[in-house]
Formats: sequence, structure tokens, C-alpha cells
Amino acid sequence: MSKIVVIAHDNYKPKLLDFLKERKSWFFGRQIVATGRTAEFLEEGKLNLPLIHVNKGSDGGYLQIVEMIKNSEVGIVFFFRDANIVQPYHDDIYKLINTCDLLDVPISTNRSGSELLIIGKIRMEASEKIQSKFNSN
Repeated sequence: MSKIVVIAHDNYKPKLLDFLKERKSWFFGRQIVATGRTAEFLEEGKLNLPLIHVNKGSDGGYLQIVEMIKNSEVGIVFFFRDANIVQPYHDDIYKLINTCDLLDVPISTNRSGSELLIIGKIRMEASEKIQSKFNSN
């Protein structure tokens, strides 16, 4: 699988940390990318999963992720965002979401959607394993 991006606005960082810890077995062994402060928060929270750091969102981290998506390096984005916050770099967030939409990369902006994305990915991975067994016979 391609890289998985995890991002959270400040108020949602604890929720993202809890979400990742509860599903650690699914995330284990996958390449996880996080924006600067999200990565730092997750590491301080003892997530104990290796993280690839990009810049803070306000320092171009969202745009770095947009480029990764455009280069087909990202397979899924979990962005626990606070829809009530508008920052000077809010256009970068819209670019991220729009790029996911345009290039058909699944993105979830809340916990419930993230749960469903993981369930969908688990089902897709299981289906691919079964399909490869049939194709090899």
C-alpha cells in the first residue's frame, strides 16, 4: 500500500492519537506521513509507530502532501480537522482536499469516516489476497 497521511488540527490531535493507538495493529508496518506538529504530538504521546515528518501545515506541509498525492505516493489520508478553524493557510487545506477528490485518493476528515475507510481497506486487501490465490492456480 502507498503511504498513509495522518493530520490533525490542534483540538483533534488527542482524538487522532487515540484512534491510531486503538488501530495500531492495522497501521503497523505501513508508511505513515504526518505534518510537523501532528508528528511531534504523536511521538510525544508514545504512539510508537515510525513516522515520516513533513513541514508543519502552516509552513507548507499540506502542499508537500499535495505533491506526494500528485506523484501517486499516498493511498489514503486521515485528517481530523476542525471545520470551525480558518487559518491564513486555509487555501492549502482546500488544495489538499481537492487534490484527493480529483485524484481519487480516499480522505476522511473525522473519526467515523476514518473507521469506515479502514474497514473498506481491510475488505479490499482480503479480496486482493483471495483474487491472487485464484489467479495463481
